[in-house]
Amino acid sequence: MNKKELVESIAGAADISKASAEKALNGALSAIADALKKSDKVTLVGFGTFSVSKRDARQGRNPQTGDTIKIPAKKVAKFKAGSKLSEAIN
Repeated sequence: MNKKELVESIAGAADISKASAEKALNGALSAIADALKKSDKVTLVGFGTFSVSKRDARQGRNPQTGDTIKIPAKKVAKFKAGSKLSEAIN
């Protein structure tokens, strides 16, 4: 499912226009991204939790040349599925 299909599904389920559904989806995604930028957790009970994790700097290897390279530390977004979501897909 892509974003367009998700917007159509939201519009149908909520009985609202596609434009309103897209605004709602964009607002929700923006709010989640803003919270993660502040290193906050976003918990949607039953669905899951979005969080930020730090990945340490490490040594890697260029697969074409075999040279050792430094991979810098960075923050990564994580998602852990909630119990109801896990049950729904099993």
